[in-house]
Amino acid sequence: MKRTLPLSVVLVFILSLFIFAADTPVTPDSWQSNLVAWREKRAANLQKPEGWLSLIGLEWMKEGDNSVGSASDDKIQIAKAPAHLVVVHLEKGGAMRLLAPAGGFPKDLLLEGHPAQEQPLLSDDNEHSSKLSLGDLTIIIIHRDERYGLRIKDAQAATRVGFHGLRWYPPNSAYRVHAKWIPYNPPKMIDIPTILGTVSKLPAPGAAEFTVDGKVVRLEPVLEDPQSTELFFILRDTTSKTTTYGAGRFLYAELPDHGLTQPGEVWLDFNQLINPPCAFTPYATCPLPPPQNRLTVAIPAGEQRYHD
Repeated sequence: MKRTLPLSVVLVFILSLFIFAADTPVTPDSWQSNLVAWREKRAANLQKPEGWLSLIGLEWMKEGDNSVGSASDDKIQIAKAPAHLVVVHLEKGGAMRLLAPAGGFPKDLLLEGHPAQEQPLLSDDNEHSSKLSLGDLTIIIIHRDERYGLRIKDAQAATRVGFHGLRWYPPNSAYRVHAKWIPYNPPKMIDIPTILGTVSKLPAPGAAEFTVDGKVVRLEPVLEDPQSTELFFILRDTTSKTTTYGAGRFLYAELPDHGLTQPGEVWLDFNQLINPPCAFTPYATCPLPPPQNRLTVAIPAGEQRYHD
C-alpha cells in the first residue's frame, strides 16, 4: 500500500515555500536586470511625443490678451504655428479664457481632443489642466509662483528627433544604501530655489542619514504634493564638477518602512539618480538643491551628463 502524508503536513510544507519565497532577497543579477529595464524605460519616457525632449518654448504671459501665432504682430510667437493661432486672456487673479483670433480658430485646433471653442482654461496645477494641440504642436499652461506661461512642445523637435541616448555609471550595489529615517514632527517647510531665480516652499517630512566613503551625510527630501507616495530628493554631489549635470540631480525613493512620522529606514538607490529636465532643454522650470543637500562627497552612480 502507498503511504500518504497527512493533509495538514502537506499544507504546512506548501505554506513554508511561500514564506521562504517572500523573504528571499533580490539577487544581484535580478537587481541589475531590473535597473537596466528601469533605465530603458527612463529613456523611452523622455522620447515620448510629449516628453521633455519635445519642448521648444516657454513663454510667460501678461495680464490681458496674449495673442499666439507665427505672425509678427503676435505677442507670443511660435514659428511652426499658423499666423494667428489663439488668444489667451489672463486676468489679474489668474483666471484665463481661450479666445478666437481674428478669422477664427484654425480648423484642426483641438482643446482636450475636441474642436477648440471659446471657454475657460486651467493651468497645470489643476486636476484637469487644459491642453491645446495642432498637428505636432502641443501647448499647456503652467503656473509658477505668480506667473502663468505657455509650455510649447513639438513632436518633431530637433532635441527629440536627434536624441542620442543617456549615459550612466555602471550599476554599483555599493550605492544602494539602507538609510536611517529621522522624522520631523511636524514636517518643516524648506526653501527650494529654482532655475527661474525664484524660491518655492515645500514640506520636508524628515531626513535620511547614511554613510558614503566613511562619512556620515544627511539629505532632506520633500513631498511634491500632500498625496505623494514617494520621497523626492533634490541633491548635488562633487561629481557635478566633472561627470554629472552641474546643477544637480533628482532621486525618488519609496516611503520609509514605518511611515513618515516614525523612526525607521529608507532605501536609497543612487543608481537611479536622474538628470532634471533642464539638463535637456532650456525651456524647463527646475528646482535646485537646497544648501543642506549640496554634498561634499562624490556619488559616482546614476545618470551622467547628457551634453558634454
